[in-house]
Amino acid sequence: MRFQIDKDVFQDALNQVQHVVSTRTTLPILSNVLIEADELGLQLSTTDLDVTVTKRVPAKVGETGSTTLPARRLASIVRELPTSEIDIEVNADNAATVRSGPSFFKILGLPSSEFPVIGEFGEAKVFTIDQRLLRDALRKTSYAISTDETRYVLNGVNCIMGEGMLTLVATDGRRLAMVEQDLEFPAGQESGVIIPTKAVNELQRLFENSGELKVAISDSQASFELNGSLLITKLIEGNYPNFRQVIPGQANYRVTVEREVLHSAVKRVSLLVNEKTNSIKFAFEDNRLAISANSPEIGEAEEIIDVRYDGPRIVVAFNPEFVMAPLRNLDQDEIFIDLIDESSPGVIKIDEPFLYVIMPMRVAN
Repeated sequence: MRFQIDKDVFQDALNQVQHVVSTRTTLPILSNVLIEADELGLQLSTTDLDVTVTKRVPAKVGETGSTTLPARRLASIVRELPTSEIDIEVNADNAATVRSGPSFFKILGLPSSEFPVIGEFGEAKVFTIDQRLLRDALRKTSYAISTDETRYVLNGVNCIMGEGMLTLVATDGRRLAMVEQDLEFPAGQESGVIIPTKAVNELQRLFENSGELKVAISDSQASFELNGSLLITKLIEGNYPNFRQVIPGQANYRVTVEREVLHSAVKRVSLLVNEKTNSIKFAFEDNRLAISANSPEIGEAEEIIDVRYDGPRIVVAFNPEFVMAPLRNLDQDEIFIDLIDESSPGVIKIDEPFLYVIMPMRVAN
């Protein structure tokens, strides 16, 4: 196999696929990137057996063929090469010579025949959506995915397609983020799947600002094709809990506040949070919000910001990171905080189909 490729093109492609590669795998082949050269260019693939990412890039192919090379080492070498033109030649023993200007490297690889077979789709539901729509929905929800592996069905984003709606939900039991988007699906293509965290993270790296995304879903896996890349992932098996029952009913009070102002204030006050309690107080009254932290071992902090609120005084405590997470991932200037009382969950909303439920913490007098 022999090909010539632009350094930036090769580096970008390796950066996209190398995140899947595990640094602690017991199978050496899973540390490698599969490189396949044909008349159209190169196809790079990596897998950890759960998630597979494939990227196609242009290259001048002198001799077709395939091999696997250590992904992270190859990416490190390409990043440091001195010129924009790279020549790579691979012999029958899967030893690759890399030349770029005055630089020469020899890298030992493994046969492509050892690389796991990339998942085949039998009966699959296929549809196309705007990738910006899914990108924004994942950004607004994925931070709430549970990291508790004992509740494995929560270790991903619940994705429901049907009734003219795409619904994405993530929760860890202490907070819940949900986005609903109007989206027509072909008849019979309705489904609900749980996309695991790693696939969500890899997918977010592949998104661009425009273009369509082709989705295929089978009983046990899903694929996403976009921007010359293909991501295939196993799905999480099991039944996602009934998330709608934890969404509070009609709120008694609504607070309107500037998102950036609230985020900055919470960030500053949280610098003095006690790690054991990990909570800060929010006191709402008369168009103002007092945010405070008090720890006998550390000290105290308070910040007062202007809000729109004309209800009674309400004091509630929240985990500051849980408050900041949606604020970082929304781009609206103004948000709404809906409250029932001091002991019920708070709900953050915007002028779009999004909501974020956050459980309160006990307030010490």
